[in-house]
Amino acid sequence: MSKTLREAPLTTPNARKGLPEGVHWRGVSADVHLGYRRGKRAGRWLVRWRLPDGRYKQDGLGAADDGISADGVETLNFEQAKTKAARHVEQERQKQRDAGKEPIPTVRQAIETYAAIRKARAEKQDGGRPDDAQGRLALHVLSHAIADRRLDVLSDEDLSDWREGLPGKLATSTVRRIVNDLRAALNGIPAKVLKRLPATYLTTVKLGLKAGDAEPTAARDGAALPDADVRRIIDAARAIDDTEEWSGDLFRLVVVLAATGARFSQVRRLQVGDVQPEQSRLMVPTSRKGRGQKRATHIGMRVGADVIEALRPAIAGRRPADPLLERWRHRQESQGRGEPATWVPDSRAAWKSSAELTRPWAAIVERAGLPTDTVPYALRHSSIVRGLRAALPVRLVAQLHDTSDKMIERHYASAIVNALDDLTAAAVVPLVDAERGKVVKLRGA
Repeated sequence: MSKTLREAPLTTPNARKGLPEGVHWRGVSADVHLGYRRGKRAGRWLVRWRLPDGRYKQDGLGAADDGISADGVETLNFEQAKTKAARHVEQERQKQRDAGKEPIPTVRQAIETYAAIRKARAEKQDGGRPDDAQGRLALHVLSHAIADRRLDVLSDEDLSDWREGLPGKLATSTVRRIVNDLRAALNGIPAKVLKRLPATYLTTVKLGLKAGDAEPTAARDGAALPDADVRRIIDAARAIDDTEEWSGDLFRLVVVLAATGARFSQVRRLQVGDVQPEQSRLMVPTSRKGRGQKRATHIGMRVGADVIEALRPAIAGRRPADPLLERWRHRQESQGRGEPATWVPDSRAAWKSSAELTRPWAAIVERAGLPTDTVPYALRHSSIVRGLRAALPVRLVAQLHDTSDKMIERHYASAIVNALDDLTAAAVVPLVDAERGKVVKLRGA
């Protein structure tokens, strides 16, 4: 084979018409060549590349767009063939490098590894809540053909097609969680595997799972409750607590949620030592969201004396490291032959999951006379809006509620505007002299 490659005109169908039958080549790189086999009616694309021993290997790519339009799959134009040739060679060389090594994982294996890591992390954390990412991904990804796609041949079109195929009835927030979980699984592969994937792999994941057209941001200040409704919820929680013999556990949980505006996952990790009665303060554990950056472990939240009094039964005579908010765990006890088993209190432990609040919350909402779609998170919205209406700086409100300024400004815009209106109204002073504004009749007129 000649050491000098004679470049053939292959870029357009018209340029290829004048070529004689046979194979013609054009360089893609120093050791990769795109070929065109001219037939009697139409041509086909080829690729050849140099092996480590100096020989060349050759494969077919697809039909040329000599008589029909290119579709990018079976029939290729010059640019498509050039791109496919480079990708094909990279994949073949990767196979050679991977010979004798573990196979490249599939999307399914990446998800299973990711889910196992998340589960282990939740179990390792003190009272980590059950993780539902595996369930979401199993339902919406592992049941799809993309699950068996190897990561080295995964394309952004594969990911886009999967996303577009998600059920239209899914809420936007649900789709976002599923996509974010899949992105994390695909990006979280070990470095030794990432080295064996194409250099464009991370870009492929980014492009394939990028968001579509931006949807209007959902305002959350409309979900905030008036202070009177929050008090009705607390009163209803106290009544349900007494009626269903919660021993004060349900009442105290709702009081803390309302007073701090913290997430359930934060509140359930409060310890006795986090209550500071002298300062009328609760030291609320920060959330476990984020990427592991160094930050404070607790946030000091001022509360009223009434909240401290409500918590005194939970801190009296207990150790600082004990869970602040507990509830009874029950066990079944047989009543004898022919008698149904009954549930009896067995032991006390910290609340585990927000799902434990679902049933009693429904009773609380009904007793308080509020709409049935009122959720516990409304207490968080109410706390944030209350701080904004009190003219607290946005940054301070964000810090107290363990979130970002950006999130506060995005979701609670109207509350911010109203608070600023009140502040700016106080700065308004009369500028036009009332006496000067009067019309004075001239003498002799």
